[in-house]
Amino acid sequence: MKVLKYPNPAEIAKALARPSDDSAAGHRSKVAGMLSVIREEGDAAVLRFARQFDGFAADKLEVTKAEMDAAETLISAELKTAIRQAYDNIHTFHCSQKEEIRVVQTMPGVTCWRKSVAIEKVGLYVPGGTAPLFSTVLMLGIPAQIAECETVVLCTPPQPDGSVHPAVLFSALLCGIRQVFKIGGVQAIGAMTYGTKQVPQVSKIFGPGNPWVTAAKQLVSLEGVAIDLPAGPSEVGIVADSSADPRFVAADLLSQAEHGPDSQVLLISDSETLLGSVVPELALQLADLPRRAFAAASLASSTAILVHNLDEAMLIMNQYAPEHLILQVSEPERRAGQVLNAGSVFLGHHTPESAGDYASGTNHTLPTGGWARAYAGVSLDSFYKKITFQHITPEGLRDLGPVVTVMARAEGLDAHARAVELRTSGFSTLKSADNE
Repeated sequence: MKVLKYPNPAEIAKALARPSDDSAAGHRSKVAGMLSVIREEGDAAVLRFARQFDGFAADKLEVTKAEMDAAETLISAELKTAIRQAYDNIHTFHCSQKEEIRVVQTMPGVTCWRKSVAIEKVGLYVPGGTAPLFSTVLMLGIPAQIAECETVVLCTPPQPDGSVHPAVLFSALLCGIRQVFKIGGVQAIGAMTYGTKQVPQVSKIFGPGNPWVTAAKQLVSLEGVAIDLPAGPSEVGIVADSSADPRFVAADLLSQAEHGPDSQVLLISDSETLLGSVVPELALQLADLPRRAFAAASLASSTAILVHNLDEAMLIMNQYAPEHLILQVSEPERRAGQVLNAGSVFLGHHTPESAGDYASGTNHTLPTGGWARAYAGVSLDSFYKKITFQHITPEGLRDLGPVVTVMARAEGLDAHARAVELRTSGFSTLKSADNE
């Protein structure tokens, strides 16, 4: 991990740059071609790509009821207990995000309100390349369940033996998901976008993935299918002062670095002593990590920055806009007030980012690549459409009408004005009818 001491603005900008993907344009071109074939050929193309990329040999893509029912017996009691507790915590937090309908009178006789209506058909993508991410099933399935989406489709790559990891299926069952398909990559995104004889078409697609999946999601979002948010390699930013424990800091950096070689970790501190302790601690902890090759590659392109004070640290971190932000400082609540751009924030020395990834209750599907400057992570709202309503009484339109007609005619839209005037011209008749 590179250490940068008291950098100037140009050095900071260089340190905060995300790793570039020179193959992105090539990905988009190839993905567009694959999507076109899936649109035209349906299941035949999906199965062909599944055999090519996942080694999937069967003709039926959907997980059978017998496979779903057997899942609970194939994982340990300890893991089932952990998943159930995580489910409860995530469910509790996301239930708290429900909003009551509030009817607002903007002027006498004019009322407006907004209602949350579930997206009817949603698709969840759960990666399974280097690890079965059953936690992502909970993060996406629970808010879909609370929102009461009518159709929830889950796609995930099969394991080498053609099965889906039982923890993924067990988590799906907890979330009430019954339609699970053994499809990964671009073919999964294409199948859910266009619909096939085996896979239902959906209106919005959720979930992280590799660059191919990300490219596919971005492309299908131009065809009328919504996606959750732009997502790329995982990342964490840590602000730490002299009160931080170097072991904790190193462990949190590695917990993101082990996701993959393109993951990015950033450490900013006003303590040179702390930075000097974290670097050797990283090497020590890295040595026995099963995924140390991934973590080492990530660390090689990551930076630790020494600054004069924590105000400067927070300024730089807001510029970076990390997916995860950890504040290992003596006054975390105070520094939390300075956070402007972050996907999810972890306060204090005993709040590891891992807790949010799995079981504290917050969602781990978050914006990466600096998108936290404008995007929020997945929440209950992500599974709703917010539909606005209004109702106007004759008396309300009498007062509001002139405002609308003046504005409409000023824009040259006479039919808009007429739609009001045809109603207001008959108010004496309407009022008499109301009084009767």
